[in-house]
Amino acid sequence: MEHPGTTLAPEPARNRYNVLLQLVAGLGGLLYGVDIGIIGGALPYLEATSHLDAGQLATIVAAVLLGSVISTIFAGMLADWLGRKPMMLLSGLTFVLSIPVIALSHGYGPLLLGRLLQGASGGFIGVVVPLYLAECLSSSNRGKGTGVFQWLLTFGIVSAAVIGIFYSYRVEAVVNSHHASAIYNVKNSAWRHIFWISLPPGILFTVGSLFISESPRWLFTKGRRDEAKTALLRSRTTEKAELEFSEMETVTAEANATRHAKSSLLRRKYVLPFLLACLILCCNTATGVNSIIGYNTEILVQGGLSDLGAHWGYVLFTSVNFLMTIVGMLLVDRRGRRFLLLIGTSGLIVSMLAAAWISRQTEAQIVDARSAVQAVVTPDQQLTLHFDAGEAQRLFDASGSSHSQTAAPHAALVVIYSYGGFTGATSSVRSDAAGAQTLTISRASALPANSVEAFFRNPLAKLADARTAPLVIERARLSPVPDHKLGIQLELALLAFIAFFAIGPGVCVWLALSELMPTRIRSIGMSIALVINQFVSTLVALVFLPVVSKYGYSTIFMLFAGTALVYLLSVASMLPETKGKTLEEVEQGFEAAS
Repeated sequence: MEHPGTTLAPEPARNRYNVLLQLVAGLGGLLYGVDIGIIGGALPYLEATSHLDAGQLATIVAAVLLGSVISTIFAGMLADWLGRKPMMLLSGLTFVLSIPVIALSHGYGPLLLGRLLQGASGGFIGVVVPLYLAECLSSSNRGKGTGVFQWLLTFGIVSAAVIGIFYSYRVEAVVNSHHASAIYNVKNSAWRHIFWISLPPGILFTVGSLFISESPRWLFTKGRRDEAKTALLRSRTTEKAELEFSEMETVTAEANATRHAKSSLLRRKYVLPFLLACLILCCNTATGVNSIIGYNTEILVQGGLSDLGAHWGYVLFTSVNFLMTIVGMLLVDRRGRRFLLLIGTSGLIVSMLAAAWISRQTEAQIVDARSAVQAVVTPDQQLTLHFDAGEAQRLFDASGSSHSQTAAPHAALVVIYSYGGFTGATSSVRSDAAGAQTLTISRASALPANSVEAFFRNPLAKLADARTAPLVIERARLSPVPDHKLGIQLELALLAFIAFFAIGPGVCVWLALSELMPTRIRSIGMSIALVINQFVSTLVALVFLPVVSKYGYSTIFMLFAGTALVYLLSVASMLPETKGKTLEEVEQGFEAAS
């Protein structure tokens, strides 16, 4: 029986509307991925032409994280107050506004503002779009629809990598054939064009958000029941809409009956799914996926690939992430969330163990030249080291290595250092590169620019102390360049890692976050869970370099395999299957278990 004022949409119209929902959500994922990846391609040219110092550049990079954390904190409350659709419009408009602010900027202030707006947009999108999809899509295609968000998120990261490669070739062509002013002009236009290219998806997402309905569950909680029924009928048959509407009435009646109870929010039906969603999200991040993405090129260079080979390896890495997300998206509603998570986390364990074994073979040849490099640090606590075959031999000899004569002509050096509590690592330099490569460490480039950035890099360190602390060489990893075959093997292990991540955790984490949360706490709970996740991400980033510096990549890969094992056991023992269930059925399942 239809409610007054509601009209069932014809089947072709329902199908078109479901496609529109998934398209708009996918564009939201694309913007989220662009937020993450776009700065990587633009930064070298921004650094060369913006006249900003190293601290300001570091702040520009970190501003997205700050904007994202701030907006994530408030996204749930705003989504409850304004509605899901207005928040999607707001996030799209914020992104669209950020692009001209950045691309037309001629100074630090506008750049910082634009990057903060980009981060705020990403924080809103990360909460509101999965929330909206969970509440709007039917149980039969909710997994695939949310998978589209992750799929285009990975496409955004791939696009950023490809755009960066494209402009690097353009810049290189000009560098080889033009004078200094032409080089400056092409670099100055390159980073601006990189940001302009990301504008059309933002416009499409914003315009698309105008044509979708408000979330039926948000409308229902606000007492607008006829509008909620109409919204359901845009994407469902009458029977399915009636079923979900009656379930919403049942759950709401139960919530109203206990709303004034002092401990209502501490009931198992709220606490257990919230904690489980937080656990899944934190385990997802603790697998080290962000660090492996961020340091992918450096890992491959140290593993034996050339610089160009490592950069193309990163493009392949992001492409596999994109393609395997499609597979996960197609399987999630057929095989279920638990199945994909179990397969994915098992694959993570195996691939990380393989990467650890391969890395261990190369690390067995590493010599720690820390003392010899520390001796070159100048009184003003800076380091400039010209690394060629002669310098490599000197460092080998100073470290007591027995194979300096054979290793020096083809050696690699990476220095891990710290000022106070802030640790960093140089890029890998090789003695067989054309001309001597210069390794430089300075306080200005190594330290956070302000206390906000310092908090996210190391909340336990004091920036004021670090500004006067000496430069300490934690480790100078000097080794023969690993065999190219080992680099290829390591690349294959990392490709397996990202493939298993994409097919399972990558697709399912957004579903777990949105499906497990009961309606009463869904928006606020998702915001809190994502903020907790940001801190876990910061913690993983904080320990990554220190562990690598002391124990090597093999150890960090073993740690990531261990967290993946915890992830696997958590899913196997605690996660209920939500495939084919309405959100109300999932909520009632936790209530029945209490």
